[in-house]
Amino acid sequence: MGLETRPDEEKMRIAPDTGNLKERVRQHWDDQPCGTRDIPVENRAAFFRDLERERYSWEPYIPAFARFDRAKGKDLLEVGVGAGTDFVNWVRHGARGQGVDLTPRGVELTRERLALEGLHADVRIADAERLPFADDSFDIVYSYGVLHHSPDTARAIGEVRRVLRPGGTALIMIYHVRSWVAFMLWTLHCAAKLRPWRSPRWAMYHHLESPGTKGYTKAEARAMLVGFREARVWTQLSHGDLLLMRPGEKYGGTLHRLLWRLYPRWLVRRTGNVFGTNLFIEAVK
Repeated sequence: MGLETRPDEEKMRIAPDTGNLKERVRQHWDDQPCGTRDIPVENRAAFFRDLERERYSWEPYIPAFARFDRAKGKDLLEVGVGAGTDFVNWVRHGARGQGVDLTPRGVELTRERLALEGLHADVRIADAERLPFADDSFDIVYSYGVLHHSPDTARAIGEVRRVLRPGGTALIMIYHVRSWVAFMLWTLHCAAKLRPWRSPRWAMYHHLESPGTKGYTKAEARAMLVGFREARVWTQLSHGDLLLMRPGEKYGGTLHRLLWRLYPRWLVRRTGNVFGTNLFIEAVK
């Protein structure tokens, strides 16, 4: 039996879409593609090598989730290629890859990376809510940490399902609202500013990465998997939950740096993955 319900996406938004939210999201990631902050860019081969090393050092669960070798000889689409690290790994492992990104910069970086390695794949600008592919085009659709940035995440997941072939697999990571990251953002931007009535969902929407970033419960994620035959949904502690990454500029002050050092990572690890920010979905059409 398929999963037949769809959440009211409007109720899950914390602020109305003024019409330019998607453009602000595009601009954010065009200015700073995911994972590229503070990595020297002079030597391009070294830049991409350091980018890959750092990504899989901070997020060692990505290869286990993706299982890149499963795509050998198959048609694969990645929605949101970013700087191209995962996409290049799919192509290295023999996928017939196509990639899309909302940003010109993401497409440019991924094409450059493919060229440096002598690899060939189609990468183009496209909107996750309106994928430019026919129904039943791909064996695997992969999207890691992208669709929660789209104003209509449920529609984007519907597009993933549409372009998958029957029996094809969707591999998606979106953010989990009942997480350490959401709680930290609520503490900093709500409780500490004497606005405790604002929710962790509100804090994620306004203060996590690009404007309008959403987090979901596992039940809400399942409700967006309309038309999939079966699905597995689980959570994973992220490098954000553990504060393993370098702090951004807005958290560069003395107090923030002190809190960064004193953060109880041992306690976070002890709770396991139940409050992890990464919400993984593996769904079969």
